[in-house]
Parts: sequence; structure tokens; C-alpha cells
Amino acid sequence: MKSQAAVFRKIHEPLTIETVDIDKPWGREVLVRTVATGVCHSDLHIVDGLGRYPLDRPYVLGHEGSGVVEAVGDDVTSVRVGDHVVACLSGFCGNCPQCLGGHPNVCTGGVVQRSDAAQSRVSQSGEPIRQFANIASYAEHMLLHENSLVRIDPSLPLDRAALVGCGVLTGVGAALRTSGMEAGQTVAVYGCGGVGLSIIQGALIGGARQIIAVDMFESKLEMARAVGATHFVNTTQDDPVQKIRALTGGLGVDHAFEAVGISKLCRQAIESLAVRGTATIVGVLPADATIEFPWMAIRPECKVQTSRMGSNRFRTDIPNYLEFYRQGRLKLDEMVSRRGRLGDINEAFRAMKAGEVARTVLLFD
Repeated sequence: MKSQAAVFRKIHEPLTIETVDIDKPWGREVLVRTVATGVCHSDLHIVDGLGRYPLDRPYVLGHEGSGVVEAVGDDVTSVRVGDHVVACLSGFCGNCPQCLGGHPNVCTGGVVQRSDAAQSRVSQSGEPIRQFANIASYAEHMLLHENSLVRIDPSLPLDRAALVGCGVLTGVGAALRTSGMEAGQTVAVYGCGGVGLSIIQGALIGGARQIIAVDMFESKLEMARAVGATHFVNTTQDDPVQKIRALTGGLGVDHAFEAVGISKLCRQAIESLAVRGTATIVGVLPADATIEFPWMAIRPECKVQTSRMGSNRFRTDIPNYLEFYRQGRLKLDEMVSRRGRLGDINEAFRAMKAGEVARTVLLFD
């Protein structure tokens, strides 16, 4: 099958819109007609050369996609043709120790991709093209394992539902699943992009009594206000650690989240903790990044932890979070700053770098 796709070929260069070949589904694979895809920082990391992925061949990027099932392999049991689905990069095997222990977001089984010896799912003139995160949603069709998909209520808007496949799942889950936050505690969120805004919403749903949004862009702080933040720190005007301590009566916060992937912000998040506080690093740092902080700058018995994709069990979490949206408790409409078409992908990356958007959503026919 021929499909239009945004192809990444070289670091620091724009993606190009090209025609690629999509194979038919094998076994437990599903062919999905893409309806919408969010544009996420993780894709931009690849373009900027910050990812940990092999660059020996071109990629079709994108991993925050939604669509409609068009065909299924002979062994598929979880979806049928016509189902509305959301893709998630936390594809799982269901059999490894992490999956069996209730942590499929860190699956070690690796069954959701084809082996290197097999025919590539995506190719061009016979040459294989990689699928980013085994999804490749910057294309008119996605071919992926059924364990990278979840069926959703067809009455839900697919352009909003796409966001829950990565950014919203990561942020809401970091607050509700990873952090250990309890109702009535205090929270600071460093970085108010798509993931940071989702952390704020997860903290609100979880009952935080004070949610401090931290960012260098006033427009991002206004977005944070719209989704539930109670206090605000503009880092171009105030030192965030000092300001957070002032806002909490000198105590610091019970939970600090870093949502950008910058070592300096990680250090500040750690330094802004209260006694027995927890810093959760959600942002993706460069592979060679280090985090250093003065030992005496942190309070007793603090913890520092990472969060991968919001510690999700996405087959249940995505429908649950979409039900929060239906109830008005999770604001997805406000998360979509711009809409565009596949050809707008490079402009979407520029706007993301400039801090102009929470999320851009690309729509397909």
C-alpha cells in the first residue's frame, strides 16, 4: 500500500513528505488509517540528534496517533476492522517479568516489532524505513502490533484522543501513578508544555492543594492557569527554588516534577522539595546528561525518581483518562494550540521550540 509520510533523513534537517510503501499486516499486526497525530518533543529529539536511536536508515517519525482499523492479521484478537483506536509507544509482550509484575510500560519482551531479518513494515523502493517507537504516526497509515493499540469509544473525538497516547498519558500518569502523591499535598511542575500541563491536570485530579507552575514563557503559564495551576513562577523574573519556598511558607513542595529534560531544571526541582519530598524526572534528558546538586541544598529523606510514560497500563489508563475528559475533569480541548496537515510538520516543530504551543495536532483525510 502506498502512503504519504513525513520522513526524517538527516539530523537538523527538515522532514520531507514522501510516498512510502506500507506492508500488509502479519499475524498480530493491525493496519490503521491515521486520523490525527500529536506532535511531541520526543520526535524533535530525533531531529535534533538527542535520541538514543540508530540512525542507519530513514525514519517515519510520530508516535501520538489515533485512527480507524482498516485490516488485521490472522492472529489479532483485541480489535476489529472499523474500531477507533489510539496508539501507544508502551507496546507490551504480556509475558516478561515486568509485564507479569504489573509494569507493562517497562516491558522487556520486545515482541511489538518485526525482527531485523523480516520484511520491513515501511519501505521505499525496496529499502527499509524505520518506524519511530514502532508506530510511525506521521503517515496516512500505521502498521503496528495489536499490543501497541487500545480500542476507544467511537463517540470520542480522535484528534483529542490522540494526545492521550503519549503526552497526556505520561503527564497524568506521572502525577497519579509514579509520584505517590496523596490528596492535600503540594506540587511544583517545571515546564508547562504538553507533558507539564498534563502533570498539572493529574495533580488536580489527584487532589493536590497547591500546584505551582514554573516556566520561562508567560503564555505557557497562562495555559497552566487554564488547566488548574494555582500559583505561577516565571523563571525570567524569579529564582524558582526561592519563589517556591516563599509560596510554601519556607517548606518546599511535597512533589516536584521536571517535564522538559534539562539538567538545570532537574536540580532546581530537587532543591525545591520539602522534607521527605519526591522529585520525579519526567523529561527526556540527553544520553550524556548529568544531574549535580549541593548535598546540603536538599531536605532530609527526599527521593529522586524517573517516570517512564506515566507508569502506565495503557489498555486501562487511556479509556479511564478519556472518561475523565468526557466528565470535564481532564481538559484536552485546551491542550490543542494549533491544528494542521502533514505538510505542516516542520512548522509544528518550530512552534514547539519557540514555546508557542502546548500541542499541535496534524489531521489526515
